[in-house]
Amino acid sequence: MKMTMRYYGKGYDSVTLEQLRQIRYVEGLISTLYYKQAGELWTRGEIRALKKEIEDGGLELSGIESVNIHDAIKIGSPDRDMYIENYIKTLENLGEEGIDLVCYNFMPVFDWTRSDLAKPREDGSNVLAYDQTEVDKIDPDTLFESMDKNSNGFVMPGWEPERLSKIKELFEAYADVDAEKLFNNLVYFLKAIMPTCEKYGIKMAIHPDDPAWSVFGLSRIITSKEGLVRMCEAVPSVYNGVTLCTGSLGSNPDNDIVDIIHALKGRIHFAHVRNIKHTAPGKFEEACHLSADGSLDLAAIMKALYDTGFDGVIRPDHGRMLWGEKAMPGYGLYDRALGAAYLCGLWESIKKYSN
Repeated sequence: MKMTMRYYGKGYDSVTLEQLRQIRYVEGLISTLYYKQAGELWTRGEIRALKKEIEDGGLELSGIESVNIHDAIKIGSPDRDMYIENYIKTLENLGEEGIDLVCYNFMPVFDWTRSDLAKPREDGSNVLAYDQTEVDKIDPDTLFESMDKNSNGFVMPGWEPERLSKIKELFEAYADVDAEKLFNNLVYFLKAIMPTCEKYGIKMAIHPDDPAWSVFGLSRIITSKEGLVRMCEAVPSVYNGVTLCTGSLGSNPDNDIVDIIHALKGRIHFAHVRNIKHTAPGKFEEACHLSADGSLDLAAIMKALYDTGFDGVIRPDHGRMLWGEKAMPGYGLYDRALGAAYLCGLWESIKKYSN
């Protein structure tokens, strides 16, 4: 297991490389070219500059999250092959620069959705939260403005203004894309890029939909064990794999995450581990990583990863906002550092006493 942290890059992240390097548990960073729009080609020079920035800070670039997929690919528009070709060229450039892990998602319009970006908790911290009854009251056309207003001045992943300024057009474009068509478009994309992934040893790790059900009537397909297994079987290359996001899958209490881990043995290339607390059907808030603070058994999840031979990249996912910190919601320094410590402690104990 390699413990990492997500880093958005200088000028985008409130957390510095100097701070991240001081988290003793962290071996590398997961980053991206945050200024790139979906469908744009990533050049070797840009990738090399990102690597140098991180390496000059005393860490390594352990993977990319994300190389975003253009909507034409998800919708299956006539111009999708052009965008797939750009994606392949980007993968080639990443491979030439020694990058072998790419996290991505296949969610229509919104990468993730929350009804509250700073819900107060009894301990004085605040967290991301979701309430379906509140989401049902929201006009999707105004959702971006609401999220942007509460983002502490940061551009949030999946909510880039250049793309979501065209939200009405996006909803119209996805109107005829049901779950089966979306799945077939995913398979088409994966089959097209797999030869490049196999050539360079690049592990593609799809991120589950968040939350794990349809939002605003948009189809979602990576929400459960069945959807994940079906995707792996449709494109059986070992380089076609999964980002195990416990918070996204755990948003639906019917998902048995330990069972999912065992079902995906050998295909989990990346893990986002966080805790959430269910408070009512369709209603949850994010919690600290400690199992007792939420509804997920993180000790059992880490044990399942160990038992299935997981040796990939992992990171603590969203954290609480603590001690007056102002940062991108979910991506402050302090609680994610505590999460890294907690997960490493669990892993060390499991590894030491499982033999």
